[in-house]
Amino acid sequence: MALVTTEKMLKDAQAGHYAVGAFNVENLEFVMAVLAAAEETKSPVIMQTTPGTIKTAGLDYFYGMVKAAAERATVPVALHLDHGDGYERCMQALRTGYTSVMIDGSHESFEDNIALTKSVADAGRAMGVPVEAELGKVGGKEDDGPAVEGESPYTDPAEAKEFVERTGCTSLAIGVGTSHGVYTSDPHIEQSVVKAIRDAVDVPLVLHGTSGVPDEQVAEAVKNGICKVNYATELRQAYTKGFMAYMAENPACFDPKKPAKEGMREITELVKIRMTNLNSVGKAE
Repeated sequence: MALVTTEKMLKDAQAGHYAVGAFNVENLEFVMAVLAAAEETKSPVIMQTTPGTIKTAGLDYFYGMVKAAAERATVPVALHLDHGDGYERCMQALRTGYTSVMIDGSHESFEDNIALTKSVADAGRAMGVPVEAELGKVGGKEDDGPAVEGESPYTDPAEAKEFVERTGCTSLAIGVGTSHGVYTSDPHIEQSVVKAIRDAVDVPLVLHGTSGVPDEQVAEAVKNGICKVNYATELRQAYTKGFMAYMAENPACFDPKKPAKEGMREITELVKIRMTNLNSVGKAE
């Protein structure tokens, strides 16, 4: 199959009351491992890259890898720019062939976020590519960006309604209490906020900072309106765990494919669990 956009994926998830898993990929092994899990669970999948990851190789390298994966796949595969850090970065991704982009103006004022998001959403619409935006504050530290601390973690439902109407974004990442990176306290999703925003807007909602959040909390958020769930940190941890465990047992190994294979296996098993959880929510009702 060719790469697809996230538009149909997320609308189908919204109608079916389940969520699509979006997984940050760091290299070829991540791409192959995530695809293996998607194929085994027969799940649509979004592979995504952050600006920090892109700096290691370039948009074209990641586009080439995920495009090849999609062409081998029997399930829908989309390539998404996660946390696009400006208009030009999003335009570069669109020109490269990414089939979905996120513009993250959440660090800007409300009005500046609207202006920036609208400029990207207008361009995406002209090219037939959906655009995710963010309103509110997801805690922690995303990629190379600043840490978010000391601010309300919740998106205001009334602001969300105005934001979607004025920007034309096709999906919205919301602040509901989650945090990027490794949690230093018990994670908590404020489900009442998810419900209130779902009732206020008609676009699919996105959950960021999900690594480390208990599956039952995520499943409840999906029931309440989340349609896309992002995972990044725990994939890095899984790959590193498998790679380092192999090297600890085989310290003389100089073939990187062997420890990498163990890292891939850890990612695939993890992603299968996450996808199964996200897929089963709507079916359980």
